[in-house]
Amino acid sequence: MQASATIDPAEVAKFQAMASEWWDPNGKFRPLHLMNPCRLDYITRQIAAEFGRDLATPLPFAGLRILDIGCGGGLLSEPMARLGAEVVGADAAERNIPIARLHAEESGLAIDYRHTTAEALAAAGERFDIVLNMEVIEHVADPPAYLRACEALLKPGGLMICSTLNRNPKSWLMAIVGAERVMRWLPVGTHDWRKFITPEELFDLIRGAGLDPVDRKGMVFNPVSWRWSLSSRDLSVNYVTSSVKR
Repeated sequence: MQASATIDPAEVAKFQAMASEWWDPNGKFRPLHLMNPCRLDYITRQIAAEFGRDLATPLPFAGLRILDIGCGGGLLSEPMARLGAEVVGADAAERNIPIARLHAEESGLAIDYRHTTAEALAAAGERFDIVLNMEVIEHVADPPAYLRACEALLKPGGLMICSTLNRNPKSWLMAIVGAERVMRWLPVGTHDWRKFITPEELFDLIRGAGLDPVDRKGMVFNPVSWRWSLSSRDLSVNYVTSSVKR
């Protein structure tokens, strides 16, 4: 993997240490397993709308090339492949890649997993219809440079879907105190609240990278039903955005 100015070695080390637990729904990645249906609902609807695809048809994403940057163990890469897309999963944490490859092989899916970075892929001339940039930007060292690399990876007319955490007292209480210290869903220190990004800041960064923001939604956890849902108004903690390369 080529060295990258946007990679934070300390952040990579956190996920290296947890790599073996990606597919354990009760392990350290339990929050992502719980959130995944909500994330997939947003992602699939945005892709279908942008590219005119009917989700009711078999393999609706056939012919689309998707990059899942920060793919981890493949929790998003695998559903995209099942929907017919050509998927490249990339991660800066080397130990994630064999875990992802093995699970895809066991699931009968052909996914191109690589230990690499967005910048290295862009420098190699790789281009995609869609870049999935989910829960990554709050872990990079240089968000503006990272988003410029994501923009370079998109074909004209391409779509980037980016999710992260808002920065406010509620997100500190929910994501740091609640998720890490009370519920123990994640190891203490997984997130740095100072690196969280408000929706307005993220939209400014996306525009600065040359993309046009077109949508944003909150992802809200219900502690009674233990389910996540999308919200047009509540972006106070987790949220997701869509932007296009005109």
